[in-house]
Amino acid sequence: MKLSVVIPVMNEEENVPHLFEAVGKALEGIDYELIMVDDGSTDGTVERMKALADERTKIVVFNRNFGQTTAMAAGIDEAKGDLIATLDGDLQNDPEDIPMMIEKLEKEGWDLVAGRRKRRQDGMFLRKIPSKIANAIIRHTTGVYLHDYGCTLKVFKRDVAKNLGLYGELHRFIPVLAKMYGAKITEVDVRHHPRIHGESKYGIGRTFRVVSDLLLMLFMQKYRTKPMHLFGKLGVPMLLIGLLIDLYLFILKLLGENIGQRPLLILGVMLTLGGIQLITTGFIAELIMRTYFESQNKKPYTIKEIYLGKRGGTERKSGR
Repeated sequence: MKLSVVIPVMNEEENVPHLFEAVGKALEGIDYELIMVDDGSTDGTVERMKALADERTKIVVFNRNFGQTTAMAAGIDEAKGDLIATLDGDLQNDPEDIPMMIEKLEKEGWDLVAGRRKRRQDGMFLRKIPSKIANAIIRHTTGVYLHDYGCTLKVFKRDVAKNLGLYGELHRFIPVLAKMYGAKITEVDVRHHPRIHGESKYGIGRTFRVVSDLLLMLFMQKYRTKPMHLFGKLGVPMLLIGLLIDLYLFILKLLGENIGQRPLLILGVMLTLGGIQLITTGFIAELIMRTYFESQNKKPYTIKEIYLGKRGGTERKSGR
């Protein structure tokens, strides 16, 4: 199968018929499957999807709301296509852009083609401005220079999508996760339509979650396999400074001075204890990371290919 289209939906009862029609029209002539993941809808979304499902359709129904990232991960797990496309279920993404993105991926040799909403049809103050700020922060801190991290419309090669490791609410950081895997990434302008039916699931509150998720991404990018380099880098200087302060105060005490009322004593003790805690956290994090990789037989690297010189061929490897 050439393509799997993964669409997370929640309470999109009115959009479902139009979504099925739009996908079918846009992908006519392509061997594809449609994977709809219902993320705990409380309206008639599931019934509508079941009524419209054909032999190309697979419907995954959660027993409660788990979030967009989890829904997307479940759909990708079920996907059988060589390529995997993701888009929102609110019809603001246009499925007609998918063939163009597939062509770009195949002709130019990309692993991931991300959409960039050219004329975004959302509110300025609650959606566009916070999104621009978040995109700029992510761009400059991660070094992955895309303009629109919030656009769900993306086309991946199968091995990239299957090895993203989506958890929590990391769907907005998919390009960063793909880059960590070693994927070649580009972006293209795509159409964006105003929402006609239903209510948006996004709000200004999500902007604040980006900060905590971004900290996790920065840690994963730089220190996932060497957490001691982070905690040790912070903990060792703190411990040394704390010990120097404590030694200085200890000498003053031996000389007969009263150090009990000095704020410097509190600072020295806090730096010493803080340094010990950070170094200990680094040791624990190292053990956890080793357990993570070794218990699941995972490797801290990915192999694109192995060239067998004597046999005159190339052995392809994915997801290692």
